[in-house]
Amino acid sequence: MATGRHWVDQVVGHVLAGWGDVDEAVCNAGLSVSGLQHVGRLRGEITITNVIRMELERLGKKSRHNLVLYTQDPWKGKETQLKQFKDPEEARNYIGWRLIDVPDPKGCHGNWFEHYWEDFGNHLEDFAHDVQTCTTTALYKEPGMRAVVKELIEKDESVRRVLNKYRGRKPYPEGWVPIEPLCPSCRRLGKATAVAVDLNHYTVDFTCKCGYGGRSGIEEGKPLWRLEWAALWKALKVCFEPYGKDLATKGGSRDSAVEIAETILGIRAPVGLPYEWVGYVAAGKDLGDMGSSDFVGFTPKDWLKVAEPEALRYHYLVHDNMKRLTLSLDQVYHYIDLYDRAERIYYGIEKPKMDDDQLQSLKRSYALAQLKPLPVETPFQLGFLHAVVLVQALPNEGRTREAARRLRATGLLKPEPTEEDLARVERRLSHAADWLENYAPETFKVKLLMELPIEVPNALTPRQKALIKVLQEELSSIPWIEEEVKNAMKQVTEAQCQSREEQVSFFEALYMLFFGQPKGPRIAPYLSMFEREWVVKRLREAVA
Repeated sequence: MATGRHWVDQVVGHVLAGWGDVDEAVCNAGLSVSGLQHVGRLRGEITITNVIRMELERLGKKSRHNLVLYTQDPWKGKETQLKQFKDPEEARNYIGWRLIDVPDPKGCHGNWFEHYWEDFGNHLEDFAHDVQTCTTTALYKEPGMRAVVKELIEKDESVRRVLNKYRGRKPYPEGWVPIEPLCPSCRRLGKATAVAVDLNHYTVDFTCKCGYGGRSGIEEGKPLWRLEWAALWKALKVCFEPYGKDLATKGGSRDSAVEIAETILGIRAPVGLPYEWVGYVAAGKDLGDMGSSDFVGFTPKDWLKVAEPEALRYHYLVHDNMKRLTLSLDQVYHYIDLYDRAERIYYGIEKPKMDDDQLQSLKRSYALAQLKPLPVETPFQLGFLHAVVLVQALPNEGRTREAARRLRATGLLKPEPTEEDLARVERRLSHAADWLENYAPETFKVKLLMELPIEVPNALTPRQKALIKVLQEELSSIPWIEEEVKNAMKQVTEAQCQSREEQVSFFEALYMLFFGQPKGPRIAPYLSMFEREWVVKRLREAVA
């Protein structure tokens, strides 16, 4: 999208310009539950669609967010899908079945769709407001959708001519019926050929490659994808719909669906917005784009264990819709830091050096990411890595209360925190604890030495002891907050260390004194969380 106004505001403007005359602006999105429902699908189908709907509502336009689940799609039986079953070879029998007909490979739900939808569908309200879900299986039985499918069949020759423009090879022959019937014998879509339709009874006669021929209800099958997309636009009265970049290619699905909608079905095509895929990174390696049937990525349920939903919404909104993004659970602290920075900038706590367009886009993205009204006053902010420090330094019992006490002692938290302040502390502590247990790189995991083994100070060099003595003197008189502790260390390294090697040696000594290992995460946040007297005493022991 162009620079200037936030790209969300530009899209909202297009929707109002083209659909301002409708009673309700329907913002639609769709996905096929072909496997793992990953957080990449929260970008277009949920975050973008929901934010457009919310902004339309804010501007006084009644709107709705639909999410269509393509349960009629045939199951492809990729190797990654087959491996979900105890017996992958037996599972090949389900290839071509509708997603809603394929058994649950784990045996805990009624079918494949229900199993893989759970960790996404159960958390929709955590990431968006008022998302109305519907399945194509149910929609094809609705009078509105039946009427549109009937219209496509009645105009089959016109439909054929349009589709053949986009097919190139193997054009559809005369007499072709634009329906994929479901064969009740082999239970597959895409194997049966429609030979005649009875629109009065809404049935289709077919012959199937499995050798069976007969009659089935039209609603048991489906139109081709390009027709299905346009049919949904008409049946649901769609005004806006984002779509993945694969559908945005010239002459692709979007172009053909638009032509079907406008020349065959006689409707305006909705405002569209293409968006880039989200990649998955693990242990520093880009594993490619997240994929449902490929089982690449992680679920919204996984994200919510370690981070706020607003942080992910912000990540999707602050970047251009056509920018490829990557997500990694072991790097969650990085996304949280960016979100927290946006919060500080929004409330004027931090004043970054950036041009006005960038600044306004960042602040607008933060505001759009919110799912609750923003507080008037700056909310308390406990940094993610600060929380990582606390959960490793505090006992589980009474953790929030003790964390609040230490935060008050260091001046980070006001003397009388509100319930919301404490809730934010508890939420961050919980996220940090789960992240440490499941995803954190080893360098973030430390165990504090409550007693100093004699061999640790004995192993220090005279130069290390001299530098530690200087730090001890610095720490004895400064305000006891993280920034001052960090500055004291900086003062020692800049004024006392003669080389880069000496700086490294100084920090190795510090890590050994407190953690019994020569390296670890940033140490200033850890030291600031302990009582000054205890920290200074430990340094004094080291040089005694």
